[in-house]
Amino acid sequence: MMIDRFSVMEVASLRNDLLQGGMDSRDAAELMQVFLMGRGFGVSPSAALDSACRVEGSGCSMVVIRKELERLALVM
Repeated sequence: MMIDRFSVMEVASLRNDLLQGGMDSRDAAELMQVFLMGRGFGVSPSAALDSACRVEGSGCSMVVIRKELERLALVM
């Protein structure tokens, strides 16, 4: 059983930020890193870039964003 670390509101807020215009994959990866670090998690920059590409490819699907955040979040 997987426990969700991030609320729907948190993921929705991140999604809104990701959908703001002018962001490339590197910007999106950095935003995801900041989101996770702000919640006490570590994250690999290269893994964040891979995740950002998957999120972009999904059209910023909430399900994909949540899945990628859960995959990226490293307990510090």
